[in-house]
Amino acid sequence: MLNPVMQPEPNQLFSRFALSKHKSVIAAVSGGGDSLALLILLKRFLDDLQAAPLLTAVTVDHGLRPEAAAEARFVADLCRSHGVAHRTMVWRGQKPVSGISAAARTARLALLAEAAGDLGAGIVFTGHTRDDQAETVFMRASRGVGRGVAGIAPATLYNGATWFVRPLLPLRREALRAFLTAGGVSWLDDPSNDNTAYERVRARRGLSDLSVEALACRADAAADERVMLGARAAALIEAHLHRVAPGLYRVAEDLFAAEDRVAALYAFRVIAAMAGGAGQFAGVAAADKAFAALQGGVCATLSRAVFDVRRSGVHVHRERRNLPVRDMDGSLALWDGRYWVGTEAGTRIAAFGRQARAVPSDVAASLPQDLVFAGQSTEPAVWQGNRLLGAARDPAGAPGLRVPAPWARLLPSFDIAPANALIRATGGKIAVATP
Repeated sequence: MLNPVMQPEPNQLFSRFALSKHKSVIAAVSGGGDSLALLILLKRFLDDLQAAPLLTAVTVDHGLRPEAAAEARFVADLCRSHGVAHRTMVWRGQKPVSGISAAARTARLALLAEAAGDLGAGIVFTGHTRDDQAETVFMRASRGVGRGVAGIAPATLYNGATWFVRPLLPLRREALRAFLTAGGVSWLDDPSNDNTAYERVRARRGLSDLSVEALACRADAAADERVMLGARAAALIEAHLHRVAPGLYRVAEDLFAAEDRVAALYAFRVIAAMAGGAGQFAGVAAADKAFAALQGGVCATLSRAVFDVRRSGVHVHRERRNLPVRDMDGSLALWDGRYWVGTEAGTRIAAFGRQARAVPSDVAASLPQDLVFAGQSTEPAVWQGNRLLGAARDPAGAPGLRVPAPWARLLPSFDIAPANALIRATGGKIAVATP
């Protein structure tokens, strides 16, 4: 690991990325010290790289403060002086009254991904630091232990298409500011960083240098544990989960008798989230209760997924209630957390429902037909009025196709092993790899 207070070296930070394979990359730059250090370090690295991709700095103007537009111009001017292309993305439309911080983060991801799509960039670099890591772990720990104690992932795949990578996570904020000061580069201080109405500001003020390092080390250890548990669960998913019909999967009963019960329970939570299209895993207590029921041969429901115990095995499909109906405008949409679909404006995406019985099936006759119907009835179909037009298809080249729920939107690099196990079990052809 890098010394967190050492002078940052571009080669140590960026050499692990195969950047020569990319035609374009993005640096997310707000004008703060962390993101400006990221930009300058990345620019230096690319200047020494043969066949380097085009670097574009992107600033997101959330429109929440009157100074935001001027801050974006500050970044644009600095980029111009360093020979870096710059673009500003503006969060338009009405803003929520509550939950503004979470909404702003979601909007920022979407706008940066939109810019990446426009520029053909598969990687967006962000300036998260070791201090950010410690603050995140501190806030999550106050809500209880769990997967979130691993903190911020070194990389996250967004909508199955764009990698957000965080090469500065090993470094302290003070080291980056010292680097900028030595180079005569000034930065902007966001006034919201002094507003104690925000939880992160309160956490930041409450952490000493020693506690920052302790919390960051805790995150490192938890991340290693999460990766190892994911690898064990992935092996169980590979061995025990199979897609047998549209929307229907078979889980080998051996999973519920696995010697590694911790990994088996995690694999079970993963499978349930995938089949149910859930964006989050079920809690451990609820999962443990459902797992125990299945061990006893009793059907169970978890994360909107039904686990049906039959003589032919344990089958799992999405519940047939609360399935969404989505009016389409011609753009791509994530339907029910499970499928990226696209169809022409004026149509809608809804489940097959009772019309599933009219869908020709080439699955094995040995499968219980009521289960085949249950799976098909929850699959997405294209409707015009009350007329069924056919199955909704994944458009060629659409994002998110390779990654099932619960990682269809966001796949942290911690969880690549179980995500790839799901991809293979559900018929995907291309595994996900870190950039």
